[in-house]
Amino acid sequence: MKIATYNVNGVRGRLDILLRWLKDDRPDVVCLQELKTEAFPKKEIERAGYGCVWQGQKSWNGVALLTRGMEPILTRTGLPGNPDDSDSRYIEAVADGILVGCLYLPNGNPAPGPKFDSKLSWFHRLQNYSAELLALDIPVVLAGDYNVIPTETDVYKPERWQGDALFRPEVRTAYAELVAQGWTDAVRHLHPDERIYTFWKYWRSSFERDAGLRIDHLLVSPTVSPWLRSATVRRKPRSWGHTSDHAPVMIDIEVPSMVD
Repeated sequence: MKIATYNVNGVRGRLDILLRWLKDDRPDVVCLQELKTEAFPKKEIERAGYGCVWQGQKSWNGVALLTRGMEPILTRTGLPGNPDDSDSRYIEAVADGILVGCLYLPNGNPAPGPKFDSKLSWFHRLQNYSAELLALDIPVVLAGDYNVIPTETDVYKPERWQGDALFRPEVRTAYAELVAQGWTDAVRHLHPDERIYTFWKYWRSSFERDAGLRIDHLLVSPTVSPWLRSATVRRKPRSWGHTSDHAPVMIDIEVPSMVD
């Protein structure tokens, strides 16, 4: 079973990129972030062979879950803990016996400041809810754009990012505490020492120089961790014209038949 996360950076403007990648890689479950629209292209996604649920937002944010050859079973939109939070940053569904949460954590810049405080608050809510998910003792994957560079290995020239909200100590600590609950960072688990990036800025030929950072993560619960077979960054779509500044990240898990 292939589960992927992809910040599309505008789903309508880059729909051709998304559809091309879906055809090439044929992931079974896809978590999308930064839809930047309320008008999700449901018909086009369904014609590509995917069921979908989404939570859009005009011009900003937005998350969606796609499942190949089936309809995802929606279980939640939005994180608990703040009834006034109207941003479209979390959606959750069941796909083939796996509970998948798709998230788009706030960027938090400039830091320090109100946006950074909101990021840490959202992170705290995620920690609380993720602990509840672990207590269920079921297969769970939390995938998305975390806007967190976990370690110096995860960024080109870390000294340039010291004051950035993606790399500040408070954020790295929050991510480490999240993983320490019992989650496995799939990419880092299977590639413990490699410099692997998922995002490259559009300027100064960052992608061509591989001057990137790893901010798109798939965390898997203890039930899923033994099923991991591969975790890869699908770099090819990042090389296409008019593409997102992120690349898809995909894990392959071997699900025991009793979970089906």
